[in-house]
Amino acid sequence: MSRNAGRGALAAATVALTLTAAACSSSSDSGSSSGPDASSSGSSAFQAQHKGGTLKLVAHAAAGSFDPQVNYTLQYWQLFQSMYDGLLAFKKVNGQESFTVVPDLATAMPKVTNGGKTYTFTLRKGVTFSNGKALTTDDVVASFQRIFKVSSPTAGTFYNGIVGADACLKTPASCTLSQGVIGDAKAGTVTINLTAADPEFEYKLAVPHAVVVPKDSPTKDAGTKPLPSTGPYMAASYDPNRALKLVRNPHFKEWSRQAEPQGYPDAIDYTFGQTVESEVTAIENGQADWMYDAPPADRLNEIGTKYASRAHVNPLTAFWYATLNVNMAPFNNKLARQAINWAVDRSAVVRLYGGTNLASPACTVLPPGFPGHVESCAYTKGGGTTWKAADLAKAKELVKQSGTAGQEVGIVTQDDDVNKSIGQYLQSLLTQLGYKATLKPLSGNIQFTYIQNTKNKVQLALTSWYQDYPAASDFLNVLLSCASYHPGSDSSINISGFCDKGVDAKMQAALKTSQTDKASADKQWGAVDQTVMAQSPVVPLINPKMIDFTSTRVGNYQFSKQFYMLVGQLWVK
Repeated sequence: MSRNAGRGALAAATVALTLTAAACSSSSDSGSSSGPDASSSGSSAFQAQHKGGTLKLVAHAAAGSFDPQVNYTLQYWQLFQSMYDGLLAFKKVNGQESFTVVPDLATAMPKVTNGGKTYTFTLRKGVTFSNGKALTTDDVVASFQRIFKVSSPTAGTFYNGIVGADACLKTPASCTLSQGVIGDAKAGTVTINLTAADPEFEYKLAVPHAVVVPKDSPTKDAGTKPLPSTGPYMAASYDPNRALKLVRNPHFKEWSRQAEPQGYPDAIDYTFGQTVESEVTAIENGQADWMYDAPPADRLNEIGTKYASRAHVNPLTAFWYATLNVNMAPFNNKLARQAINWAVDRSAVVRLYGGTNLASPACTVLPPGFPGHVESCAYTKGGGTTWKAADLAKAKELVKQSGTAGQEVGIVTQDDDVNKSIGQYLQSLLTQLGYKATLKPLSGNIQFTYIQNTKNKVQLALTSWYQDYPAASDFLNVLLSCASYHPGSDSSINISGFCDKGVDAKMQAALKTSQTDKASADKQWGAVDQTVMAQSPVVPLINPKMIDFTSTRVGNYQFSKQFYMLVGQLWVK
């Protein structure tokens, strides 16, 4: 999902949830609902008797800008699904089907011509923004221009194949895409021309960075001033230090149950600033309905026994990793980077995260079960395809060879308990290797943008990545390509600053192969993953699972593998 997510770590201890298969609900491919009031029929039709109420969400921190074309966090992408729409969308359903792309603001899937380079959409009629203005083709065209004008984090990776995108990337302010995105108001169509066929383009049109906002939206990050929406909810107010309030969009009428279903709660109140301990207590007492943050270690046994029926555990296609700045000492030295990969005890990080029930050691960028993943572990003692143990002696020898011992290293993490505990472990480890390590915890509200900006001179950062869509390029190309590196920008998702022309060429080759032979392309991506690991710009740590803890007031829990819990589909007593 996508996106950095400060979401998912479940404990800073070895405590394991004692949830059983019978006592908890897990994501499945059946599309069934779960929860105290879930319909036994599993019907997807809107059930009016469950409409109403205020859903109460809590989080330790907000996630920064509420601009859907700028924000790149799971925390808000999860909400945007019930607020904003693109030409296409991922199905808002439970399970594996949630990876399926369907028409949204378009009446049907696009007509693809010109050897896969031209996409023609017919715009749906009768859609109105929450400010009362009718959706037009001009809004669609302006929204694609805006992706570049606001320097959206994926402008250079997802949308750089649109004709004219190269000029927009060079001079965003004057972006027109005049030959790339063409609206025909009379015909009600939008045509998108690509420079080359892109088999992943429909996925890219279904994520929030490609949503349609009013043509008069500011051409800079809207920040805390939410933009008008087309979905069932609109933002009534947003203060990242206190709260976010979503209310019904009075102009919304359901046009596609699959793409944008009517929401159940009348309002969604999201408050920030609580401790995770108080969040758990609030949910247990019915004062809150769901927490974004992971429950702390000392509450896991309690949740897993007394409240097991309200704990929903789901495996994720994601990884937590450490970024190593390849453009700054000591990590501009490949030997120093490799040393960290050899030294990190992934099992220790698993324990800090909450135990083996909730995470497993990661050796590669691509997570298990994801397209292109190869069972390979370049940095494990004794060798092999899976991680077994760290090799501290080898790491120390590499540090010695690199001549970097004694240098200062700053480690930037989020300031919640789990991130800090992993950061403290990394600090201790780097000290053992001979570095002068310091820990710099930052609020989750600012940490992700902070570590992206080269002006902040971040040497090592702890972060995570949750898939945008099910394709290997969404990890490797997005996180580690030259096109994702934007010095001096808060939207430089290639946090390590890794830009290797040879690796880039291999990624472009894999993208080209995927146009005609996805299986062969996945093999190429697996090889790219191993090449990247040899260069060590990142240190894969763990592949996580997620727990959603809900109150007794909540029913109809559904878990989209694409965007996780479907917030707008929850029933509230």
